[in-house]
Amino acid sequence: MSMNREQKRMLQRQGEVDAEGEPVRERRQPQQASHTEERAGVTQFAREVRSELRKVVWPTRSETTNYTVVVVITIVAITAIVAGLDWIFSQSVLELFDV
Repeated sequence: MSMNREQKRMLQRQGEVDAEGEPVRERRQPQQASHTEERAGVTQFAREVRSELRKVVWPTRSETTNYTVVVVITIVAITAIVAGLDWIFSQSVLELFDV
């Protein structure tokens, strides 16, 4: 079987081939994942979510206002550009076909 170096390494990790690249007669059995930890309850989950949210760096009101203004201005500018291009192309097509 012809294979490149990456394929050979991947198949070796999967237990399909040996070090020389020859197929292995017996396949390895997949390892069973051991679940030693039990699932957390709803209250534990809520407590962990709350502790993670405390670590978040929230933007200040002025930062949020600035970001909002930048987004609105950008949307208005891009809308104006697209509308202008649409008007130019529609006028040129109408002129082209003498409508």
